[in-house]
Amino acid sequence: MADVAIRKPVLDGRLGGSANVRLTVAPVASRVALRAPAESLAALSSALGLSVPTAPKTSSRAGVRSVLWIGPDEWLVIDEAGADLMAVFAGAGALHSATDVSHRNVAIIVSGPGAENTLSAGCPQDLSLFSFPVGAASRTIFGKAEIVLLRTEEDTFRVECWRSFSDFVFGLLAEAAGDAGH
Repeated sequence: MADVAIRKPVLDGRLGGSANVRLTVAPVASRVALRAPAESLAALSSALGLSVPTAPKTSSRAGVRSVLWIGPDEWLVIDEAGADLMAVFAGAGALHSATDVSHRNVAIIVSGPGAENTLSAGCPQDLSLFSFPVGAASRTIFGKAEIVLLRTEEDTFRVECWRSFSDFVFGLLAEAAGDAGH
């Protein structure tokens, strides 16, 4: 497992937003890209302590751990406490592929009454509460960068992006947040 306790986040100290939107860099977390067949999901869910979701655009959460459905046999597992997820998967006793991507991703929290409009400035997906309710998750784009988007509350989103695109994504979010403030 990557040692997330000593790595300085690429956007360390960055803040942004407007009167209606707040942009904050999420604390360092551990992340695993998980691939598995359907017959392994019960054992993996048991090992993780929460159900691995099986429906498109869904997620599940227990405490500081989330599992986001990304594709038919693909999930992003996030542990905000930095737990050793690779050790969790090593003891699962089920066929799967788990890749530690903790250092690959950065998360930006977009919150406030203008959060949806801020994200809509660069994301072609319908992010209305009806179409993208609390708990919805998807891999999509923001501007020209691939992101994984999770709606954690009615007015709060977690934007996961690759470190190499994080400055671009944060800058575009900051610009869109300024527009959402008017």
